[in-house]
Amino acid sequence: MATSIGELLDTLTVEGELYEKLPNKEVRCFACGHRCVIREGKRGICQVRFNRDGELRAPHGYVAALQSDPVEKKPFFHVLPSVNALTFGMLGCDYHCGYCQNWLTSQAMRDPSSDVSVNYIRKISPEGMVDYARKTNASIVVSSYNEPLITSEWAVEIFKQAKAAGLMCAYVSNGNNTPEVMEYIRPYISAYKVDLKCMQDKNYRKLGGVLQNTLDGIKRAHDAGLWVEIVTLTIPGFNDSNEELWDAARFIAGVSKDIPWHVTAFHKDYKMTDPDNTDAKTLIRAAEIGREAGLRFVYAGNLPGQVGEYEDTFCPGCNFKLVKRRGYIIQEYHITGEGKCHQCDAKVPGLWHKNPSQVALNGLGVPLPVY
Repeated sequence: MATSIGELLDTLTVEGELYEKLPNKEVRCFACGHRCVIREGKRGICQVRFNRDGELRAPHGYVAALQSDPVEKKPFFHVLPSVNALTFGMLGCDYHCGYCQNWLTSQAMRDPSSDVSVNYIRKISPEGMVDYARKTNASIVVSSYNEPLITSEWAVEIFKQAKAAGLMCAYVSNGNNTPEVMEYIRPYISAYKVDLKCMQDKNYRKLGGVLQNTLDGIKRAHDAGLWVEIVTLTIPGFNDSNEELWDAARFIAGVSKDIPWHVTAFHKDYKMTDPDNTDAKTLIRAAEIGREAGLRFVYAGNLPGQVGEYEDTFCPGCNFKLVKRRGYIIQEYHITGEGKCHQCDAKVPGLWHKNPSQVALNGLGVPLPVY
């Protein structure tokens, strides 16, 4: 008899570390901002963390997506430009965004259409992940594709081995974090990318989240000393009004004007097929709002060659073009090993190469399959 996806995933678990026990064999999970109270035999909102006999079980020992991406694809534009980022994901998510591009993995256990993702599961060890990073010449290991917060125990196991091997580690997250999970992952990660999906709570709730949780999560990551970059997928009719873009830009600037803001183009996917695909004009309008709000680093993504200077990084001091990009390809790089402008010596916020000669110019700029 065939094993269901749930039965298989439940075997790939360990006791979680991000929870507390409550009376009557209930548990409270701290992995994400939902802070689910889970009764015995039940699952959390994410569907992959569950209560077995009063013990929280958490995903462990597998990946469902694994490839070596350009770090610019995450997108991180101020983190070791041009390097490969070995990126892994598991199954499940605490949101249910109708436009998710990774829905086959993120909506496992929630949408029966994604049950095919059971075929993507590959058992692996943390040591095996480090081996794959070496084989693909990756400098960073990233948890992404599904929501990494809900699989933090497994990510930390991998990151411990990765850091010991001299690799940087990072999260690509929806930002729906908690103080407990951030304290748990902080010793191992250097960078944290957050999707700020919109600035209206009612729309956030349609996606399965709470706006304030994400705003708090962004502040928490920044206050923890992580390098934070923020992405807003700009969707016509959903979050692309000038008012909402201003709200997002002002909020980010209020946390730090040095946080890079990526406004990226929506394309029809999964269940959201009504809005038009985002055009370059809309992205440029959003990026201009970000600059007017005082943000020093604003980027327009997913439409390479169509958004002019909004693919490039400029010096916050003298406006010299420090990094010229086309899509995920670095064409020019003028930041010193001390993280300063080559022209005026102004400090450029980010995690830059100590040796600028390590920057690969005019590379392939495409993901590399690991298997």
